[in-house]
Amino acid sequence: MSTVQSRPLVGAGVDRVDGPRKVTGTAPYPMDFSVPGQAYGALVQSTVAAGRIVRMHTEAAEGLPGVLGVLTHENAPKVGQGPMTALGASPPAPLRDDRILHHGQHIAFVVADTPEQAAAAARLVRADYETTEPLLDLQDPRAEQLTDPWGMDHSRGDAAAALESAEVTLRATYTTTDNTNNPLGLFATLAVWEGDTLTVHDTSQWPSMVRTTLAVVFGIPESSVRVLVPYVGGGFGAGLRAWPHVILTAMAARLLNRPVKLVLTRPQMFTSVGHRPRGVQWLSVGATREGELVALDHRSLSALGMQETDFEPFSSGTAFAYRCPHVITRDRQARLNIAVPTSMRAPAEAQGNFALESALDELAETLRMDPLDLRLRNYTDVDPRNGLPWSGKALRECYEVGARRFGWYDRDPEPRSMRDGNWLVGYGMASAMFPWFAQPCSAQATVNRDGSALVRSAATDIGTGTYTVMAQLAADELGLPLELVRFDLGDSDMPHSMMAGGSGLTGGLGNAVHDACGELVRRFARLAGGDAGSPLRGVSPDEVECTGGRLHLAGRPERGESYADILARHGLSELTAHGSSSPPVAEEIGMSLAGAYGAKFVEVRVDADLGLVRVARVVSVIDGGRILNAKTARSQIIGGTVGGIGMALFEDTVTDPRTGRIANGTFGDYLVAVNADVPDLDVVFVGEPDRGTPTGTKGVGEVGLVGIAPAIAGAVHHATGKRLRDLPITLDSLL
Repeated sequence: MSTVQSRPLVGAGVDRVDGPRKVTGTAPYPMDFSVPGQAYGALVQSTVAAGRIVRMHTEAAEGLPGVLGVLTHENAPKVGQGPMTALGASPPAPLRDDRILHHGQHIAFVVADTPEQAAAAARLVRADYETTEPLLDLQDPRAEQLTDPWGMDHSRGDAAAALESAEVTLRATYTTTDNTNNPLGLFATLAVWEGDTLTVHDTSQWPSMVRTTLAVVFGIPESSVRVLVPYVGGGFGAGLRAWPHVILTAMAARLLNRPVKLVLTRPQMFTSVGHRPRGVQWLSVGATREGELVALDHRSLSALGMQETDFEPFSSGTAFAYRCPHVITRDRQARLNIAVPTSMRAPAEAQGNFALESALDELAETLRMDPLDLRLRNYTDVDPRNGLPWSGKALRECYEVGARRFGWYDRDPEPRSMRDGNWLVGYGMASAMFPWFAQPCSAQATVNRDGSALVRSAATDIGTGTYTVMAQLAADELGLPLELVRFDLGDSDMPHSMMAGGSGLTGGLGNAVHDACGELVRRFARLAGGDAGSPLRGVSPDEVECTGGRLHLAGRPERGESYADILARHGLSELTAHGSSSPPVAEEIGMSLAGAYGAKFVEVRVDADLGLVRVARVVSVIDGGRILNAKTARSQIIGGTVGGIGMALFEDTVTDPRTGRIANGTFGDYLVAVNADVPDLDVVFVGEPDRGTPTGTKGVGEVGLVGIAPAIAGAVHHATGKRLRDLPITLDSLL
């Protein structure tokens, strides 16, 4: 069976199908949902970072008009611990005991008739504490250290001996700070119980996981839980956990037998839904005088909460980034009295890539070699870990196209050699990669008597364009015009989906949609092939093509009939098929699965007197495999680039080193890149469909951010002569 279209649907820059609802304000986000008779919740959070609660004072709050109850560890029902997920264990259950693990920990949940009453009552709840000294310093020797919980440390050859004998060596330390995801939409949960059946509207990037978690926590069947997330106002990884506030909202609704709604405040977003963890990285590089890498030793120490398992292996990408015979990577975590970290766009790779690519720039300077030439000299078409060819890698083309479009070789390579008035001009570049990732997915495809199609899966669209690209893919597979295909998502009652994260949803879900639509076409072909009244009688599914809502003999469009005709003749109102996908295994397909690759080129201007840094140009050339929608894919790279500018120059979640309180937990104090900080961004896609999966996609949500920070740091060095190894790069570091 094959599909023929009069015009290509996959790859075309189709407008978002959900765009009209978003721009008219009719797209319902989790905080927009309400039900009759709902009450409102408000969180009370710890004002210390470590110790225990001696006594809770709730009387004043409970006496306010409209207050329905105050939950604390003293009266809250004990619920089960959430399950292990593909991203690690669930966060600790809320209100389980009197221990305080971080500043801002939820210690009470107030419910009232109105949000104003709930907020006012929450301000009256007090706690008496028995405090202990919090562990807040990443390198505090008292902090428990975890070693490689996921088995991702890598070693090949003898890096220590190779470093000792290398002709040229470089050793450097790099630091990155806590960053907070901060999507524009505040996270919200609305919980409604009907008997033992729970319906939840939640800000989530993974409805299927939230459903499983709530079922385990409350001891009910998964079939009794429904999670609805038709739209998400951004997530950047913050929506990949079932957070304690979700459980508290459902707990309160069950106790009161009344729907309860909670909307987090902006300061609560800094302590309640994760953040990118800070870390220190130590890199040792050995090379020949001609620039061939002989040894890489990359080690990291990152921050972790006291009772959870989020893991960010900063150094893991170094194991296969370049051709190098002797490599060791080691990642460690220190348990601190901090809020739970979580994935933030390009997790681990954003931090690790900054250190590795910065070190290569420093090595290039030591060797008096062009940074791009150094990377080309150590390029590899095979996975250095196992010798298998990559399923798709066009990084060399990314380098070549990017250098040409940017004018890389036109620059004067000497630091402080380029100037425009009082602005020092600098160029920088970096490689970018985000590893391949996918989880099992399912989808359902239906064609109706009127010729329209409905495809469904319990995924979410966090702004990446899932509604649109899955409709495009389904239309292409079914041979239907796009306007006759609808893709539904955001409902855990639909077929199971993986998370919208890790650049894996487009591939995992796309392969499931491909499978479902392919099976549906085969079902139609089998119906027609066994029907004496069909023009396709006796034709096997492998001999048909579909286009314009019709099945026909391959190469014979006149011999065929429409889906509608087949359904009508069999007295059917619709025909449905299911599909699924599972991640392929490298050894079975004879290839290492390649993630997305890219080359980033950046021009900065630095005020010679003030140290002010302005990004003037960014060229991103990306190998994202098969691009399903050029417009939404470009938008993803632009969004990631803006996040990379923020990581490099602005974002820093500041924690008071004495109290553990986040000192800048508002948009007035936490700096992000805004329009004035973002230049025109040039995005180009190169490469071929990936050979590892049926749809040939790789995912581009993360790779847009990777490489921006080291490219900016390299450009700042070129402009000023100052080599900065700590992010963010701030005015004081350049004065």
